[in-house]
Amino acid sequence: MNVVAIFDIGKTNKKVFLFNENYQIIWEKSVNLPETVDEDGFPCEDIEALTNWIVYRLAEMQALKEYFLKAINFSTYGASFVYVDESGKVLTPLYNYLKEYPEALQKEFYGKYKGEEKFAVKTASPVLGSLNSGMQIYRLKNEKPEVFEKVKYCLHLPQYLSSLLTKQYFADITSIGCHTNLWNFKKMKYHKWLTKEGILEKIPPLHFAEDVIQLPESGIAVGVGLHDSSSAIIPYTINFTEPFVLLSTGTWSISLNPFNNSPLTFEELQNDCLCYIQYNEKPVKAARLFSGNEHEVQTKKLASHFGVPIDTYKEVIYDKEIIAYLRDLTFNKQAETVNKYKILKEFPFEKRNLNDYKNYEIAYHKLMLDIITQQILSTKLVTYNSPVKKIFVDGGFSKNTIFMNLLAEAFPKMEVYAASMAQASALGAALAIHKNWNPKPIQNDLIDLKFYKH
Repeated sequence: MNVVAIFDIGKTNKKVFLFNENYQIIWEKSVNLPETVDEDGFPCEDIEALTNWIVYRLAEMQALKEYFLKAINFSTYGASFVYVDESGKVLTPLYNYLKEYPEALQKEFYGKYKGEEKFAVKTASPVLGSLNSGMQIYRLKNEKPEVFEKVKYCLHLPQYLSSLLTKQYFADITSIGCHTNLWNFKKMKYHKWLTKEGILEKIPPLHFAEDVIQLPESGIAVGVGLHDSSSAIIPYTINFTEPFVLLSTGTWSISLNPFNNSPLTFEELQNDCLCYIQYNEKPVKAARLFSGNEHEVQTKKLASHFGVPIDTYKEVIYDKEIIAYLRDLTFNKQAETVNKYKILKEFPFEKRNLNDYKNYEIAYHKLMLDIITQQILSTKLVTYNSPVKKIFVDGGFSKNTIFMNLLAEAFPKMEVYAASMAQASALGAALAIHKNWNPKPIQNDLIDLKFYKH
């Protein structure tokens, strides 16, 4: 049986899948690798442990006699650079994108390059410190010039993992074009600061995500790897041609609109709007909300306040009457007039007094009402003035009936669906290189949909 192997590397979970030609998962393994620390004692990915795990799993897959491994690809979290020297040796820890960025260095950078507002608009990158991966290279150059001197290539994580097999070095547009401060979206090329700082020569040539590198001994086709957020949207763009928004929910809820190419404004950037570039080089407008994380924090509080198990929310189903009662309460209080965008920055439920709710069920409905209020604003940032007719929700909130019903009610002119599919980002990475390993046409039933009426 012909198969493709996909390494799907998240910050917490590392997974590997074998897909058959019908894109069904037929074998999988996962691991949580302990982190290590960088020279400042800040937690970071243990690149050596990750490399060893990949090499081990690869040998294991190749030993499976019932499968014929035709291709390999990688989908990983973004915003992380691996620096290698002439011989491909890794020169530094894989610095964590959550690490504080030195304020003086950030100030100096934006001062040099026309200020935060102009620069952010040009690069479609909100000012995010280490989460703008280009800033990590700038920091290395300034704080460790002797290490920077030795760097032959700066590689985003998916491309580094691909190079372990191919011994070839490339950049990929889905990793470069994602809040990195590297790409000028107006001119669709690298921003000129990279040349001025002597960084551009250390970024390898761009490689098309749908093209592969053939391994000489085995003939296996190896993809150059993709940024996981861009990879996750591929199954949808392949299956649906009518304009849609994908609301991908997990720790972050990200509204992705591949049918909106209007330039970002500074106001949108300040409200956590950004642009991704898809593997076909078309931009996707996206808006992020930290709502999955907030849901986790608040459900722990609710559980402790009402003396119930932490996952009690899984048993709460949508109740129209509770929603009407809560809205009535709010209306009578007349206390919820807030600046509409301010609400994206602060989670309203944080300030609620839990004694106002007589039971867990009512309090949980209020939490979901607060989350959906933010979600509507965030999603509207990318649907405004675009021809979208459908919203697909995948991830954790797609299984939450309160979230889904309130979302459908908030967008009455659109069709709202809960979408389920096994492992969207891994599937996307397999589909990206389809033509290089799979003779069958791609089926149009890769995604299960459940329609929510408003």
